[in-house]
Amino acid sequence: MAISSRKSRPAVVLVLLLVVIGIMFAIMAGTRTWTPRLGLDLQGGMTITLNATNSTVPADSLELAKDIIQQRVDGLGVGEATVATQGDRYIVVSAPNVQRDDLVELVGATAELAFRPVLSVAPGTAPIPEEEDSEGPGLPTAPPAPEENEGGEKLSVDEVLAYQATEADLAGFAEYSCGDEVADALDQAFYACDEQGLQKFLLAPVAITGQQLDSASSGIPQGQFAPVVSLTLDSDSAADWLELTSALSTRQSPQDQFAVVLDGVVQSNASVENPIPGGRAQISGNFTDASAAALANVLEFGALPLTFEPSQVESVSPTLGGEQLRVGIIAGIIGLIIVLGYCFVYYRGLGIVVLGSLVMAAVSTYAAMVLLGSAVGFTLNLPAIAGAIVAIGITADSFVIYFERIRDEIREGRSLSSAIQTGWVRARSTIVVADIVSLLSAVVLFVLAVGGVKGFAFMLGLTTLIDLAMIFFFTHPLMQLLVRTKFFGQGHKLSGLDAAHMGVSRNSLLGRRTRRFAPATQEA
Repeated sequence: MAISSRKSRPAVVLVLLLVVIGIMFAIMAGTRTWTPRLGLDLQGGMTITLNATNSTVPADSLELAKDIIQQRVDGLGVGEATVATQGDRYIVVSAPNVQRDDLVELVGATAELAFRPVLSVAPGTAPIPEEEDSEGPGLPTAPPAPEENEGGEKLSVDEVLAYQATEADLAGFAEYSCGDEVADALDQAFYACDEQGLQKFLLAPVAITGQQLDSASSGIPQGQFAPVVSLTLDSDSAADWLELTSALSTRQSPQDQFAVVLDGVVQSNASVENPIPGGRAQISGNFTDASAAALANVLEFGALPLTFEPSQVESVSPTLGGEQLRVGIIAGIIGLIIVLGYCFVYYRGLGIVVLGSLVMAAVSTYAAMVLLGSAVGFTLNLPAIAGAIVAIGITADSFVIYFERIRDEIREGRSLSSAIQTGWVRARSTIVVADIVSLLSAVVLFVLAVGGVKGFAFMLGLTTLIDLAMIFFFTHPLMQLLVRTKFFGQGHKLSGLDAAHMGVSRNSLLGRRTRRFAPATQEA
C-alpha cells in the first residue's frame, strides 16, 4: 500500500482541536450556561399523556389542540415545558420542576364558557367534590358531561330574553341534585350548581358563548380585595351584551342575574343593576391569585377542538431525580474505570492515549450537551446517560482496532514508525464504517422512537460523531507524537509496543537490518 509522503503535522492538529474546544467553552462562558438541561427523570416534574376520546381525531385538530395546550402551560408560568403529539390521538405534556395537580386539569380543560340568564335559584342538594392543594383551589371540577356537549343551535338574544321555563323545566329542576349529569344544549334550559354545591340554578338558553370572547385576564380591581377574572367580548358581541344587560337590569331577583357557566359549573351569578356597554364583564368568586390566573388562561386561549382525558400522569420528585442522576454518573464512572483498567493492563503505556482520548471526548461531549440545550432544547435524561455509557464501549472499540492494526503491521515486518502510519491508513476505514453503522442506528431510532428513547438515540449519535472526531484529530496525532519519544519510539517494555510483547525482534521493531555473514568457500 502506498503511503502518503506529505509531511504530517500532528502538533498543529492537536492545537486546532484544543482551540475548537476552547471556543465551545468560551460560548458557554458568554451565555453563562455551565450545566446541561436536565430531563424530568433527573430534575423532577410531571409528564401528562392526554388521550383524545373523540371517535375521529383529525390531524389538524390534534395539532391545534397541542398549540392551545402549549399556550396554556406557558401562560401558567411553567417554564421549559414541552408539548408534543404522539401517534394519532395522544398529546404528551412534559413540565420540569412542577408538582401541581391543577396542571392536569388545566391542560385537558375544554373551557366551554356560556352566559345564561338565571330563571330560578334553590339551595344546593349535594356538594361537588373539590381537590385543593397548597396553591389553592384549581380549575373547577365539573360534573360528568355527556359525550355530545353544547349541542343545539344558539338563539338570538331576543329569543333568550323571551324564554319562559316550561313545566318540564321546573319539574326537572326540582328533582335535580348537584353532580347529576345534564344534557347541555345551547337552545334549552340548563341545570347547574355553584362550585361549592351550595346553590342550584335553573338557567335560560345560552345568550353569549366563549367563542365570542376576545380576551381574559385576572387581577384584583382597585378598591377590592379578592381576585376576579375580567372578560372582554369581541366587537360584534358588544351590542348583544348591552341588550342582554339592559333587559336584565329591569327584572326582579333572581331573574335580574346572569350566570357565567364554565364546563357545567356556575362560576359567578351577578345581578345587573345597570346596562354594561363595551362588552366587558367580570367573574368573581372563591378565587386565589393562582386559580384566577389559571381560569383566565384557559379562557384566553380558547376551548380545545377535541375532548381529552388524562391516560397517564407521571410525577417525579426532585429528590428522586437527583438520586437517579447520581446513580447514572456513578455508572458512567465505573464504565470508564473498567475500560481504562483493561487498556492499561493489556496495552500498558498506550493506556495513556486511551485516557487522554476519553478525557477529551468527555469534555467535548459535556460542552456539546450544554450548547445544544440552549440551541435546540436538548435535555439530558436517563436514557441519554445510558447512550453515553454505551458510547464508552464504541470509543474503546476504535482504540482496539487502531492499536491491533499497528501491532499486526509490526508483526508483518514493518518498523514501529512505519507501522503507526500504515496501521492508521488500514484501520481508519474500519473505524469509520463501524461508527457510520452506529450513527445510522441512532438516526433510525431517533426518527421512529418516542419519549425518553429519543434521548438515548440522540446521545448515541452525538457521542459517535465525537468518537470520529477524537480518533482523527486527537488519538492518531497523539500517537504520531508519542512514537517520536524514546519511551514509545524505542519500544520500552512498559510502552505496549515492546518487541517481546509482540513476538518480533528488537531490530525489526526499530527498522534495523541484520547483517548475515556466510563462511568463505575454498576454490579447487
